Amino acid sequence: MPQSLPDDWLHRCQTAWATQPLWRVLDTALGDGARLLHLWAAWVQDPQRPARLHGVVLTAQVPALAPLLGAIEQTSALACLRPHLDVLRAAWQGLLPGWHRLLLQDDELGRFELTLCVSEAPAHPHEAQGLRDVLRELAFQADTLWLTHLAEPSNSSPDTADLKALAALCRQGTQLAAPAVSAAVQRSAEATLRSCGFDIAPDAASLHAQFNPRWTPRKAANTITPVSVPGDCVVVGGGLAGASAAFSLAQRGWRVTVLDRGDAPAAGASGLPAGLVAPHVSPDDRALSRLTRSGVRTTLQRARSLLTAGVDWAHSGVLEHRVKDSRDLPPSWLDPESPGQHWSRPASAAQLAAAGLAADRPAHWHAQAGWVRPAALVRAMLAQPGITWRGGQTVARLQREDGNWQVMDVQDQPLIAGADLVVLAAGFDTLSLLDGLSAPSQPPLPLHALRGQIAWGLLPADGVDALPPFPVNGLGSLISGLGTSEGPAWYTGSTFERGCAQALLRPEDSVTNFEKLHTLLPEAAALLHPQLDAGQVRTWAAVRCTVPDRVPVVGPLDAARLPDLWLCTAMGARGITLATLCGELIATQLHGEPLPIPLRQARALSPERWLNRA
Repeated sequence: MPQSLPDDWLHRCQTAWATQPLWRVLDTALGDGARLLHLWAAWVQDPQRPARLHGVVLTAQVPALAPLLGAIEQTSALACLRPHLDVLRAAWQGLLPGWHRLLLQDDELGRFELTLCVSEAPAHPHEAQGLRDVLRELAFQADTLWLTHLAEPSNSSPDTADLKALAALCRQGTQLAAPAVSAAVQRSAEATLRSCGFDIAPDAASLHAQFNPRWTPRKAANTITPVSVPGDCVVVGGGLAGASAAFSLAQRGWRVTVLDRGDAPAAGASGLPAGLVAPHVSPDDRALSRLTRSGVRTTLQRARSLLTAGVDWAHSGVLEHRVKDSRDLPPSWLDPESPGQHWSRPASAAQLAAAGLAADRPAHWHAQAGWVRPAALVRAMLAQPGITWRGGQTVARLQREDGNWQVMDVQDQPLIAGADLVVLAAGFDTLSLLDGLSAPSQPPLPLHALRGQIAWGLLPADGVDALPPFPVNGLGSLISGLGTSEGPAWYTGSTFERGCAQALLRPEDSVTNFEKLHTLLPEAAALLHPQLDAGQVRTWAAVRCTVPDRVPVVGPLDAARLPDLWLCTAMGARGITLATLCGELIATQLHGEPLPIPLRQARALSPERWLNRA
C-alpha cells in the first residue's frame, strides 16, 4: 500500500493555497503514487481549496493501477476519492513515454488535473533522459515544489544544474519541500538552493525552503506573460477551433463573444455530418503521433462530458486498413504488456472479418478512437456559461486602438469594440483578416485552402449487419449505422482538392470517393455502389485549411508586437482530433498553467515558427 504524504508537507501546501483560484504543484518523482493520491484527497476535503489544482509529476516508471485503486478503497484518508475510481481507472491507461494530461476531477468542487511526464526509456544506458531534459519542456511557475527525486537511490548527491533548472520554474514565494535524506545530501542541496535564491527553513524535520531571491529572476526567452485578470475576448470563427478556444477561455473566467458569418454554429468544415477521432501512428512514435494521442484523450473526454453516447459520438474504436503506406506500430508496442496496446495494436482476425477483409490484410486496431458529430460538439461547447454566440456576422478587418481591439464589419462599422483579446479561428478566412496586422518585414502566414467532399446515404435494408460495426479508415473512411431522421446512414470520403476556397459540390467526387472505398473495403463498396448508380448518393462539401508542415497553427501571431492576437487554425483533416487540445493550449499559455503538451511541441505549433523560418 502506498505510504502517505508527510502531514507537514500537506499542511504547508493547504495554508498557502487557501482561496487561490489556481495552484500548481511540481513533484520531481511519482514513486508509488502516494503523494498524488494524498494531494488529491487533501484538496477535495479542504473548504478553502483552489478552484483549479494542477499537479505536474515526473517519473521514469508508471506505477500499476491496481495498487492505486486498492489504496483508495482501503485507506480512510483517501475515502473521499472513492466516487472517482472509475475516472482514475479510465485515465490510468496507455501511459507511454511522453506527456499525459489527465482530468481526474471536474465538478462542483473544482477541477483537478494531472500532467504526467513519463521519461524516455534509453536505447543505451548512457542515453538516459536526465531531469533537466524534462524540466526544459515545462513552461510554468510552480507554487509548490517537491524534490522527492532526492530520496531515490540513484541520487547519492544532488545535481547542481538540476536544482538550478528547478529554481527557474519557481515564482517569488514558491514553497519547496524534500524528503529526509542523508546529512551530506541535505547540506549540499541547501547550499545550492541558497545560491539559487531560496531561504531555508531552520529546525525542520526535513528540507523546507521558500523561493525569495534578492534579484529579479530573468524571464525565459519566448515565454508568454500570463494574464492577471480575464477580460473580454472575441473569437472569430464558430467551428471546432473557435468553439474549443471559447470553451477553454470561458472556463477560466473570460467573457467570450463568438462571431461567425454563418447563421448557426459549425456552418463551415465543422458541419461535417460525422467524422473520426483517431491517433496517427509511426514506427518511431514521432511528434505528430504523440500530438494526436494527446488530442484523442482531450476530445474523447470532452465528448464524454458534453454529448450523448451513441447519438452524437461513440468510443467505438477504429480499424485502420493500411492500403497506401507502411506506418508500422513502434516495435515495443507489440509486447502484450506494453501501454501502447491500450492505444493501437494489430487488428485481430475477428476484427478484419467484421470489416469484410481477409485475415492477412495489414491493419491496426485503434482502441482509443471513435466517431463524433462535430456540429453537436460545437453547439455543446458554445452553450457553456460565459460564451455569447453571434451568427450572421461578417468580419472584414481588425484594428487596435488604445490597447484594445475593434472588430469591424464590411461597412467598416464596429461589431465589437474594446476587446482585450482576439482569437482568429476562421479557417482559410483567417488569411484575409491578417492583412495589415503583420509587420512589413514578415511574410504572410502560408495558409492553403483544401476543399473536401464526402458521399453519404441511407443504409440499404440488407446493409445493417453487412457493413463493419465500427469505423474504418486508411484511404478515406467509412462510418455506418449512424441515426438520422430518415433512418440509419453511412458516410464515406473525403476528397482533397488543394487551392479551392469554395465549398462546391462536384458529381465526379462521389465517383472518386467510391473508388477509394472499393480499395478500402471492397465488400462494403459493392453493397453501396448500386446507390451511386441509381443517383441516390448525397454529398456534402466544405473548405478546410492547412499549412505546409500539416500541423495546426496555435498561439500568438507575434508575441512581442501583438500579444493579444492569437490564432487557432490550420487543423486540416485532423480538426476533430486536435481542436479541443488546441483550445486548451491557448488557455493554459495565457494563464500560466502547465501546458498539455511539451514546450517543444507547443513551439512547433506556434504561428511564429513561420516568422522564424523566414
